Amino acid sequence: MIKIGITGATGSLGKVILKKKKLNISCFKGDIRKKKSLENWIKKNKIKIIFHLAAIVPIKVVNKNKKKAYDVNYNGTKNLTDLSLKYNIKWLFFSSTSHVYKPSNSKLNEKSKIDPISYYGLTKLKAEKYIIDNLEGKINYCIGRIFSTTNKNQKKNYLVPDLKNKIKKAKAKLVLKNLNHYRDFISMNDISKIIFILMKKNFNGIINIGSGKKYYLKDIADIILKKYKKKAQFEDKFKSTCLVSNNLKLKRHVKYRINSNLVKMIF
Repeated sequence: MIKIGITGATGSLGKVILKKKKLNISCFKGDIRKKKSLENWIKKNKIKIIFHLAAIVPIKVVNKNKKKAYDVNYNGTKNLTDLSLKYNIKWLFFSSTSHVYKPSNSKLNEKSKIDPISYYGLTKLKAEKYIIDNLEGKINYCIGRIFSTTNKNQKKNYLVPDLKNKIKKAKAKLVLKNLNHYRDFISMNDISKIIFILMKKNFNGIINIGSGKKYYLKDIADIILKKYKKKAQFEDKFKSTCLVSNNLKLKRHVKYRINSNLVKMIF
């Protein structure tokens, strides 16, 4: 059975993927900024397929230490790309983000205008470019531009768990800021299944991974407020943005029915 290597296996998506049974998987437990550690892992475990999920993702965390985020998200990916070429990896999946796109009221396809909405998106876009420039025509790679996702066990510092925590603990008048944005949510379980289908098809190139559904963040906050029987005032400081997937390419190649249910994702 071919050996699959996973970076970022302790993250929310990694944990969902590891629930898959009958798979020959090795998890990288080191620092992806250390190329020698990565190389030893690939050689020792004879890895032939890689799911590269390791990254610093929460916007607040990225913005607090941009240098570290750049080193992990870009330099770590650069290390893995170089080693994928050296050891002739058969397929590399790179978890990218919808944050590479310029927000638009129209659904975004893989050819939509690129203009990162965040520094996090910028680090991922640069990593994408390195993969394409170095692996194109040599090794099959899949750049999965994942749109918004959450689950009830998602770590703090992400949007939905932060909202849940803030609303649940609120005792006085609650003010929720800057939720006048639209996003596309897809469950981690769906993402996991999609990645495995893409792997089996040996898909090569860039693909959006999203539900194609438009969710207003204030509506998500209202769902949580209702759950905890709280009320809040909304304040908007920034212009509304919209990042929603045109997932026709995904439907054409994967032919998988996305079952994402937002309430089940949150609770």
